[in-house]
Amino acid sequence: MAESAQAAVDPRAATRVRLTELFFSLQGETSRAGLPTVFVRLTGCPLRCRWCDTAYAFHGGETVSVGEILQRVGQHAPRHVCVTGGEPLAQPGCLDLLGALCDAGYAVSLETSGAVDLAGVDARVSKVMDLKAPGSGEQAKNRWDNLALLGSGDELKIVLADRSDYEWARAALASRGLASICPVLLSPVADTLPPAELAQWILDDRLPVRMQIQLHKVIWGNVPGR
Repeated sequence: MAESAQAAVDPRAATRVRLTELFFSLQGETSRAGLPTVFVRLTGCPLRCRWCDTAYAFHGGETVSVGEILQRVGQHAPRHVCVTGGEPLAQPGCLDLLGALCDAGYAVSLETSGAVDLAGVDARVSKVMDLKAPGSGEQAKNRWDNLALLGSGDELKIVLADRSDYEWARAALASRGLASICPVLLSPVADTLPPAELAQWILDDRLPVRMQIQLHKVIWGNVPGR
């Protein structure tokens, strides 16, 4: 369908966003790890986490319409689509993109830093929201009000660089009842915190969390577009 015709059916199709990359791979994180997924990586992020592994998405990319993204996604005939970044919600057009993907019948997840208001996100989207531990350098950007906008179908992720980050996460779990909101995922910073150490801390404290490592890096290494 031509873009102009799409827009006549759904005006969101004409919304334009800045796109870094779109690719088909295995989901490497969250409860969907291992599932074939199309990733839509939007450009730009207001945060600068010390351990960020997608800094190439801070700038550049191409300006495309939501309709064009839907066409590109459809070429892979996926069941699952993940909108990520950067920080995808830094672009207002992301909300239209999420809604259009849901309407197209995909199981849509959103990876967000939690530094941007989640109120406008389509209720059908599974939100995977980061909480920034002190080691990220962006702890002050945590928007705690967003916790009230999460449900059992969403997930919280905390990336940990060291023992201090772990203790911060453990305290947040207790003081804010995070595990009662939705599943909580703890991840070690790659090549910084040995996964075995984090695993043992979780076991020692019997934390109500899921530990995860980045499956795509285990398979392909730290390669963009994977």
